[in-house]
Amino acid sequence: MTGSANEHDIARIDTARTDAPSHKLGDTFGGRFPSNEGNGGSARDRSKPAGTDPIDAVDAPSSLSSLTGNGPGSSGSGNGDGQDGDGQGSHDTPVAGTDLTKESESYTHGHHESVLRSHRRRTAANSAAFLLPHLLSDMTLLDVGCGPGTVTVDFAERLTQGSVVGVDASDDVLESARGLADAHGTKNITFEHANAYELPFEDDSFDVVFAHQLLQHLSDPVAALREMKRVAKPGGFVAVRDADYEAMTWYPESAELTEWNMLYHEVTHTYGFEPDAGRRLASWVRDAGFDPATIEPGASVWCYATPDDRTWWGGLWAERCTESNFAVQAKDSALADDVALEQLAQGWREWAAAPDGWFAVLNGEVLARA
Repeated sequence: MTGSANEHDIARIDTARTDAPSHKLGDTFGGRFPSNEGNGGSARDRSKPAGTDPIDAVDAPSSLSSLTGNGPGSSGSGNGDGQDGDGQGSHDTPVAGTDLTKESESYTHGHHESVLRSHRRRTAANSAAFLLPHLLSDMTLLDVGCGPGTVTVDFAERLTQGSVVGVDASDDVLESARGLADAHGTKNITFEHANAYELPFEDDSFDVVFAHQLLQHLSDPVAALREMKRVAKPGGFVAVRDADYEAMTWYPESAELTEWNMLYHEVTHTYGFEPDAGRRLASWVRDAGFDPATIEPGASVWCYATPDDRTWWGGLWAERCTESNFAVQAKDSALADDVALEQLAQGWREWAAAPDGWFAVLNGEVLARA
């Protein structure tokens, strides 16, 4: 990721990604990091991990949880179901010894406080602006992967004559969501435990089905989209938004942030997920059976450049590098050790302290008719 353009930064990426051996950061650092000369702060120039490519998801203002029926899961439980070459988020060979199934999918970020801190900052305005003009006050809406419910409650407060249901696989975050709704006095909202692949609703139940920063954390995003289409009313909306880690850009240049991005891709691929989901949303929606004539793709950006934003964004990622499920999975899959992860965390702290620090997160968006 970079703040200055060069021929590397504008080079087209081969998103199919060829197989390449993984590297353990603690070994390749030799106390520091491999050379990134000539690539600035762009993730585009780094060598790619094996497989294809997501949050949370990048994180920033929005709501998310990997609705797979088991909450965040324990490290090493994995997921699987990636199918090479079919456009459905195919990925690397799983970690040796793991049984990767949809039922055991493990949310890369987990629900550490550093993760929930980003989710709680999300609102309908900063995470679903592409959907808001289409909402009517009497609509019914389903938020798939609602997390702590900040976006979900926002929807309910807009749909004053309608109703909203939020579903997630984590009982802990659902309790937080219910508490938020109670604190707001929001009555037209309910929260339920659910699996994104088997939503507990009849066909044609909702005017709108929404999922934010979810598909990047699923091994079979197309199957989840088919399920969203099933529960949407004919002619209703299915709206999805996901980050694209490959397209993240930052300044000043940082070897540590480049290594962080490489490691994030390797970890998510190892567990069968797609970190560069944003660019693939329209393709996945088509594969899920939506009428191409109704698919409206787009994009929007989160930018962190003020002192407060840098402190928040850099601080939460510094914590994630050492304390979240991402760190656990990186170590369990032998991709990084504690020393390497602390170096990445320090890189985030240094970026946050830079007076000219700037970080942009590109999010893909799709609005389609069921």
